[in-house]
Amino acid sequence: MDSGGSFGMLNKSQSRNPLQDHAVLHRRNSNENLDRFIPNRSAMDFDYAHYMLMEAKKGKENPVSSSPAKEAYRKQLAEALNINRTRILAFKNKPPTPAESLFPETSSVQQAKPAKPRRSIPQTSERTLDAPEIIDDYYLNLLDWGSSNVLAIALGNTVYLWDATDSSTSELMTVDEDTGPITSVSWAPDGRHIAVGLNSSEVQLWDSTSNKQLRTLRGGHESRVGAMDWNNHVLSTGGMDGLIINNDVRIRNHIVETYRGHHQEVCGLKWSASGQQLASGGNDNLLHIWDRSVASSNSPTQWLHRLEDHTAAVKALAWCPFQANLLASGGGGGDRCIKFWNTHTGACLNSVDTGSQVCSLLWNKNERELLSSHGFTQNQLTLWKYPSMVKIAELTGHTSRVLYMAQSPDGCTVASAAGDETLRFWNVFGTPELAKPAPKSNPEPFSHFNRIR
Repeated sequence: MDSGGSFGMLNKSQSRNPLQDHAVLHRRNSNENLDRFIPNRSAMDFDYAHYMLMEAKKGKENPVSSSPAKEAYRKQLAEALNINRTRILAFKNKPPTPAESLFPETSSVQQAKPAKPRRSIPQTSERTLDAPEIIDDYYLNLLDWGSSNVLAIALGNTVYLWDATDSSTSELMTVDEDTGPITSVSWAPDGRHIAVGLNSSEVQLWDSTSNKQLRTLRGGHESRVGAMDWNNHVLSTGGMDGLIINNDVRIRNHIVETYRGHHQEVCGLKWSASGQQLASGGNDNLLHIWDRSVASSNSPTQWLHRLEDHTAAVKALAWCPFQANLLASGGGGGDRCIKFWNTHTGACLNSVDTGSQVCSLLWNKNERELLSSHGFTQNQLTLWKYPSMVKIAELTGHTSRVLYMAQSPDGCTVASAAGDETLRFWNVFGTPELAKPAPKSNPEPFSHFNRIR
């Protein structure tokens, strides 16, 4: 198994054989002018050179066949042709030193940019917390990290909050056996309010600062709500009934849209950063792209794209942070693939067989990298370089499938929860580089004057 550790490089100097001469390059005297050869046709005699290379060589190789008559003939021929010369190659002195450039700043050799140091990726989790009674169910979403740097995790019938700033833990709410267990959690963009999906088909909205329930969303679903995602004030919920419901939490009649396209449980929901497109994955192996303009129109189908390439349930979904129309999706145990989609055209750009069930996907916000979590056999987190999809690291430690992942607000730390009832924190994405200050532009003429007379 590839542990993903750092690989040492052999020093070439140590690979020399022993008891061998150590080659030392001696510098030639500058007066010898032997550092370059410049041919000069006017000073060369190719006929004589050919003769010296061919006929003279034959004479040396066959000295018996060379008679006095032939030797005399050769001398007379050489005198007649004026080729009694031993120097057949001409040399010139070094070229003159070039004059200084008119633009010294451009003529100077530019120093190569220092190579970016390779990021060190810790192979072990930096913190591990107990997560007893976490439900080992592939179709649920029980972990989310809010913008206020508070992590929410559902354990059985209770939602716990872990504050990353001071590592404090608190209990948000507990439901009874009739409505539980909790099947999904999702922070609102403000980092204060949180939605809690229940096995009873209800969704509760809570204020995390006051630990008070604000309202309950009813009447939309007929069975458990396993997937949720926010788009500003609209909360989208996906249920086991195959429905996707958009709830405007500001108004009394909260159901504003219902998307129908899945035949089985909806287990993945993600809005794009623009809030224009929603990706949904289901246990029917389907991936839908919903566009708000299409869904609200009178078109015969509500979805923009219906993608049927996966051969297992589609739960893992992640929109690319640096390319708006790029979506990554992961398939279950019968599929094992990560696929990349152009959501404008519906084209599949690439497909990579990971070898195991894909449970969750997260993009690195600071680099072109993608993190995936997996099930049997290694229960690992795999970091991929995009778009080459070369494995950068494999993080192991969980002993059961890694069902849930959440990313810290700064994009550096990833929390993973698994069926082994542990919550692990990985410093996998490193520290973001500080933004360089924008270069000062030259001020426009008269920019400091309000008026010119």
